[in-house]
Amino acid sequence: MSLVKNSPFPRAGFRRRMASWLYDLLLAIAVYMTAGAASFLIISLLVHFTVFDLQGYEHLSDTITNTYWLLLPNELWKLGWVAFFFVWFWSKSGQTLGMKAWRLKVQNQDGSLMTKTTAMKRLLPTLLGLGNFAVLVDRKNKLSIQDRLTDTEVVLLTLEANRGRL
Repeated sequence: MSLVKNSPFPRAGFRRRMASWLYDLLLAIAVYMTAGAASFLIISLLVHFTVFDLQGYEHLSDTITNTYWLLLPNELWKLGWVAFFFVWFWSKSGQTLGMKAWRLKVQNQDGSLMTKTTAMKRLLPTLLGLGNFAVLVDRKNKLSIQDRLTDTEVVLLTLEANRGRL
């Protein structure tokens, strides 16, 4: 894709952003649950091979929930996979699966793809999609909080431009 000073695509409005966010929320939950299943398997194998025991609890889930040295790494593991999901898609193609479905693309304001560093910086203000509500206030520029903080934009692609690989 050639770099264009100003994107030939218009910036996305609030409704499309929120529809895409809802779709991606469902995918993020699925990634979180899959990572949780993987961590549960790993921890149960560690208990099975007596690396540590159930810490006095009857069930492994109680051990994980009530043991701080298991709970925190377990949660960070799951959230890390969700973060990886967004960073990988944003930096690889500018589109998550939800964005692809709604013909949206996140890019630098010069039209180029974000770096992984920029994608990671975009994660926190994107949290829960609350930054998108700024688009309702800024109808002229259609920039969310995360767009402003990272010098990026979300554009609406044409059907033809949206075709292709993720």
